Amino acid sequence: MSTKQQRQQIITRLIAQENVCSQPHLQEMLKDQGIEATQATISRDLEELGAVKIRVAGGDSIYAIAEYAPARVAPSDQLRRVMAEWVAEVTSSGNLVVVRTPPGCAHVVASALDRSALSGLLGTVAGDDTIFCVAAEDIGGARLAEELRSLSGVTDATGGIPRKKGTSHV
Repeated sequence: MSTKQQRQQIITRLIAQENVCSQPHLQEMLKDQGIEATQATISRDLEELGAVKIRVAGGDSIYAIAEYAPARVAPSDQLRRVMAEWVAEVTSSGNLVVVRTPPGCAHVVASALDRSALSGLLGTVAGDDTIFCVAAEDIGGARLAEELRSLSGVTDATGGIPRKKGTSHV
């Protein structure tokens, strides 16, 4: 028998390591771990953990928990992982930075940014696929955008790879 906290830790680990597409799927995964839980219990656990359904490549929906960060992973490592997976574009204007994500993923990235204590980031506001980041005056939006691009692997403002002059996509 497991406690609620143990069950929720296992759910968090499963969601971080596997593509969990439904509550019945999660129920089976828990059963494989020796944990019997009703669908209602799993539903409450997911809500308490802040789990949300997000779309992944191919159009499937899976559960994600932005708060997942095992003690051995430093916040910068988690931020880099989240940014690399979900950020498509980073642009700036003045002290604002606009971060674009796939639909339904902005809150995951914004939560990771908010918890990162990234120098020069005052806060975020997330929509469905867009995040507004406010940069401190002494840092500025352009510098913060460059840092976010570096963390995410996005190489230019539109999310693409810069082309040399005179070349084109064919």
